[in-house]
Amino acid sequence: MSFSGTTKQRLTDVLPGRKCCRAALLYGMLQGGRGFSVREMAIQTEYSEVAALYTSLLDEVCGVRTLTEKGVFTIVSVRTDDRAKVLAFFGHTPQELSVRLSRANFHCDDCTAAYLRGLFLSCGAVSNPETDYHLEFNVPSLTLSRDVLSLWEELGYDAKSIRRKGDNVIYFKDSTVIEECLTLMGASASALELMQIKMFKDLRNRTNRAANCDMANLSKVVAAGEEHRRALEVIRTHGGFASLPDDLQELAQLRWDNPQISLRDLGELLDPPLTRSGVNHRLKRICDIATRMKAEDAALRT
Repeated sequence: MSFSGTTKQRLTDVLPGRKCCRAALLYGMLQGGRGFSVREMAIQTEYSEVAALYTSLLDEVCGVRTLTEKGVFTIVSVRTDDRAKVLAFFGHTPQELSVRLSRANFHCDDCTAAYLRGLFLSCGAVSNPETDYHLEFNVPSLTLSRDVLSLWEELGYDAKSIRRKGDNVIYFKDSTVIEECLTLMGASASALELMQIKMFKDLRNRTNRAANCDMANLSKVVAAGEEHRRALEVIRTHGGFASLPDDLQELAQLRWDNPQISLRDLGELLDPPLTRSGVNHRLKRICDIATRMKAEDAALRT
């Protein structure tokens, strides 16, 4: 099952203890559903747990029975008077032209979180944190999306909104904010899983960067070793290492014998030892001498 589906299953197990919070939970599910009017009142879900919660809450809170259609769980209120009854319970009327959020349905501090949980269950989704960080609510109406956006902002969360193919989408992209949103809605296990995945990804990325850095450093060591060996080959054919200044002879022989070790390790083999910077400086002098020897050979040939 997807991360989003697992999160929804977990949320269906978080049933509020207070009646007002259960009503707020149902209110969120209703407003995020396929319709919330006297003409249509339904939700569509692929999760049986969400469907069961919706039907049980409608029965408990509003005394309304529902019908489950075939295929994907489509839960509908068949009778017009039942739909009007639900609207009236939440302070709405059949004459309303657009769906709005009525804060009068929040009777305690926990009702807001319950409402957002219900909204997520009917129109929300969260991506797999292995691939992306994204939490969204595909809100049915523009006016309701603006109300929900304001609600998140009042709670201190920087939500974004966009119109996507005619839909009204409220979304979050910051992983830390998504963790907090999931925790607020009651999906603390999913928030913890997201944090663990993020920590693992960060560790994996740092390990990869370190490995890439090591490979790059190794490549530099190999390339430098090849350059030094070519220079030493030139010197060996023009009098050998004994032709070099005294302070370069020992280093030239050590470099010839150890073409692949680092400059720091090479310096530790000298007697007395030499710093990496000192080794690098002397090797440049050796390369310059080899370059002059090659230039003199070229001049003689011409």
